[in-house]
Amino acid sequence: MEKFDFVEMKVPARAEYVGVVRLSISGIANRQGFAYEAIEDLKVAVSEAITNVVDHAYYQEGNGEVTIGFGVYDDRLEVMVSDHGDSFDLSEIKGGIGPYDGTESVESLSEGGFGLFLIDALMDKVEINNNYGVAVLMTKYLHEAEVGLGDNQISKSQ
Repeated sequence: MEKFDFVEMKVPARAEYVGVVRLSISGIANRQGFAYEAIEDLKVAVSEAITNVVDHAYYQEGNGEVTIGFGVYDDRLEVMVSDHGDSFDLSEIKGGIGPYDGTESVESLSEGGFGLFLIDALMDKVEINNNYGVAVLMTKYLHEAEVGLGDNQISKSQ
C-alpha cells in the first residue's frame, strides 16, 4: 500500500471559512514543492468546491460543516471536500454539463455547473461521489516529481 500523510479539517459551512482552507492548502502544497501556479489552481478549485457546499448543501439550514481531507503523497496531492447536507442531484449536474471535453461553451453551463467545470479545468483528476452527501475528490500531480533523474532530466542546472 502506498504511503501518504492524511490531514483533515472540519470547518463551518460558511463563506468566511473558505480563506482558512485556502491558507491550509497553500501551506501543504508549498511544503510538497508545488509551483506557484499549481498552488493557485489548488486554492481556486478548493474554494469552488467549498462554495458549492456553502451555496447548495446547507442552503435551508444555514449551518452545517464541510470536511476537507488532504492526501499528501510523494507525487500528488488529493483533496476531498465533503458535506453531509442535502446534495445536488449528480445525474442532473452531469446531464447539465456533460463530459468535460472542452467543446461546450461556458455560456451553456448552468450556474451551479460552472464551479465543477472550473474545478475540472484546474485539476488533473476530479471524481464526485454522492452516496452520502457529496464528496468531490480532486487530484493535482506534482509534475516535477515525475521528471526522470540523472541524464534523463528535461533540464539540467548549468
